[in-house]
Amino acid sequence: MSERSDPVGVRRRPRVRMAAAAAALTFVAPMAACASGGDGGVPTINLYYPPEQNLQQVVDRCNTEAGGRYRIVNRVLPREADEQRVQMVRRLAAEDDGMDVLGLDVTWTQEFASADWIREWTGQDRAEVEDGTLEGPLETARYEGKLYAAPKNTNVQLLWYRKDLVPEPPTTWDEMISMAQRLRDQGRPHQVLTMGAQYEGLVVLYNTLVASAGGNILNDEGTEAVVDDGAVRALEVLRDFATSGVTSPSFSNATEDPVRLEFQSGNGAFQVNWPYVYPAMQEANPELAEQVAWARVPGVEEGTPGRVTIGGINLAVSRYSEHPQESFEAARCLRNAENQKFSAINDGVPPTIESVYDDPEMDEAYPMKETILEQLRDSAVRPLTPAYQSISTVTSAILSPPSAIDPQATADELREAVAAALESRGVLP
Repeated sequence: MSERSDPVGVRRRPRVRMAAAAAALTFVAPMAACASGGDGGVPTINLYYPPEQNLQQVVDRCNTEAGGRYRIVNRVLPREADEQRVQMVRRLAAEDDGMDVLGLDVTWTQEFASADWIREWTGQDRAEVEDGTLEGPLETARYEGKLYAAPKNTNVQLLWYRKDLVPEPPTTWDEMISMAQRLRDQGRPHQVLTMGAQYEGLVVLYNTLVASAGGNILNDEGTEAVVDDGAVRALEVLRDFATSGVTSPSFSNATEDPVRLEFQSGNGAFQVNWPYVYPAMQEANPELAEQVAWARVPGVEEGTPGRVTIGGINLAVSRYSEHPQESFEAARCLRNAENQKFSAINDGVPPTIESVYDDPEMDEAYPMKETILEQLRDSAVRPLTPAYQSISTVTSAILSPPSAIDPQATADELREAVAAALESRGVLP
């Protein structure tokens, strides 16, 4: 994937400006690994994790709780998802014992598990992770019925709409398109803005439509390409949307942040995007922000709510760690309820533990938390297979540009390409 499909989510407004500085600092963060050892006999647990502005405070807290039994060191990965994956894949393929706890994109767990690069979570470790964790994130952490990672954070897109333009949010894509066309005919802001470029964001959009239509790209075992009637229906919706006259002229090249900026400038009536757009809009255009509300992403058929594709990060323990027991304990601490709440409020990463959403401290940072939670309880995951990287690449290519989709012919082409991708299993750099 050339870009992350789920940018950092909700933050308190004072932290928005800080994010840019943090992003710049991550490019010069020290990347050299030291072997899992430690001064004075204290094991060093090397955590390899994507940039997260305040994660060091969580690490410090866990080190204090460890009481000298081990010391976690945060090794910051590159910002780009594919660069993160390449670094970890190359080192794990070389059986590098300098990596202990790994922060994996939710689409990588099956690939790493199938390659025997990460350890299974068993016994009390597994029980503690599964207790109270939302099922959607847990599903991304399993492979062949076993748990191979602990969901640390999740993410889900919302529908953002102008309540000064539409009194109630649409419940289907057809209804949203009709609303937008009426606004266009009235000469008012009308565009429906979302991601349509040839990258993971387009795959996420299509996967959401497939799940919302009750369809499947793979069979339940993740071993066969089906691209069934629901997947064909999703192609119809995507084609109809792309040719409806209510998208941005840049739709086929649009990624998350340009979509956010276009909506923020007042061009759109609707936006399908991640929660990070909320604090950014408050910072950049507070008058417009007062007119923006949120709702579930529309469904495909009347009476059936949309099912939205989740993102997030899972914590896995390397097969080659010299300190697996301490690594499992460290991972449990990093993603416990208190630390998930801290990261949610301070770094905008939605929790995977359901009870955290009930905490009153979440109210200010997540005014849309009930909608987020509602969608997470009925979420969609991307195809769960070690070959996901290949599937994503061929899917985004076949779907681009969305306006050129011929539903049945495109479905046939996609089915053949996905079947071929499955044969490749994981794709090594």
